[in-house]
Amino acid sequence: MSDEENARAELEARAEKLFSGPVTFLKSAPALKFLPDADAPEVALCGRSNVGKSSLLNAITGRKSIARTSVTPGRTQELNFFDVGEPLRFRLVDMPGYGFAKAPIKTVDNWRRLVRDFLRGRAALKRTLLLIDARHGIKPVDAEMMAMLDEAAVGYRVVLTKADKVKASELASVLDSTQAEARKHVAAHPTVHVTSAEKGMGIAQLRGAVLEDAEG
Repeated sequence: MSDEENARAELEARAEKLFSGPVTFLKSAPALKFLPDADAPEVALCGRSNVGKSSLLNAITGRKSIARTSVTPGRTQELNFFDVGEPLRFRLVDMPGYGFAKAPIKTVDNWRRLVRDFLRGRAALKRTLLLIDARHGIKPVDAEMMAMLDEAAVGYRVVLTKADKVKASELASVLDSTQAEARKHVAAHPTVHVTSAEKGMGIAQLRGAVLEDAEG
């Protein structure tokens, strides 16, 4: 293997070892005043409703239901924090989903305010993972989120989810169009990750990228 491949394999092995250790739900924050102290690097996950965020979070952390720890009535529009490592190495932040159908205007406004203020003002936030459903590609609500991340100057990786649900030819087409769109956004990482939480596709590579971002 090349030096680059060796380094990548070593990073993924370190990430797997780290996530095999303690990963615990810390708290939910319905408003900025409830945020935990910014005393550790953070990597956030965002995506529209039903994109498979909980499944991907479970896959990254190697747990069956850690994301469900925070999914109780009243918490769906909150920022959920998870501590990784003991002693604490970094935190994962599960951001509230967007694009919810038939949501009251007040709910949407509260979401926008919470997410925008968090993105703009969180010094500990190292990277955001923007999840896109591989069956649909980038939708207008996803493009709006990309614009919000650009405006907040928050670097983000685009992650295609549910890649096992589409044919190889369709996946290649969605990947091409997603990469082309990502290149138009100043804060987007050039690499688009292709994943399937159900099949384990791309999870090791994404896990390594999360550790790399947290340590960067």
